[in-house]
Amino acid sequence: MISLTVNGTEHSVDADPDTPLLYVLRGDLGLDGAKFGCGLGQCGACTVLVDDRPAFSCLTPIAALDGRKIRTIEGLGTPDRPGALPAAFEAEQAAQCGYCIAGMIMRAQALLERNVRPTEAELRRHLAPNLCRCGTHMRILRAVRRAAAAMGGEVQESAR
Repeated sequence: MISLTVNGTEHSVDADPDTPLLYVLRGDLGLDGAKFGCGLGQCGACTVLVDDRPAFSCLTPIAALDGRKIRTIEGLGTPDRPGALPAAFEAEQAAQCGYCIAGMIMRAQALLERNVRPTEAELRRHLAPNLCRCGTHMRILRAVRRAAAAMGGEVQESAR
């Protein structure tokens, strides 16, 4: 048995220690926000926060998570009461197919928790590991800017 703390709740999981976190989240815990995209940590669809830092859950074995805090998109609010980022993504209609959105939101959450006033360059650099095949990048950037404002900050123009 491996003990995992996900979205503030402790879970005992009977799985091989090498099992990727993504499989445990989706299969054992019923948290299906993080998606399987590439399985190689190259697309970001599976991004969750581990100790408030973005992590590719498709690559992270559960054995590496003992005593660490895991957050998924489900930990950022509910459909009736979404957090600032999910609400901003909805307001900006940032999802086309929606497959990448949970990973994008989690990566943006990590940034805005650390710095609610990032520069445009920092924002773009931080989101770069996550891919959107539908091409909604501009709406995604607008959504993060909107969320930063809702959180009391703003995205600063980059120095030229």
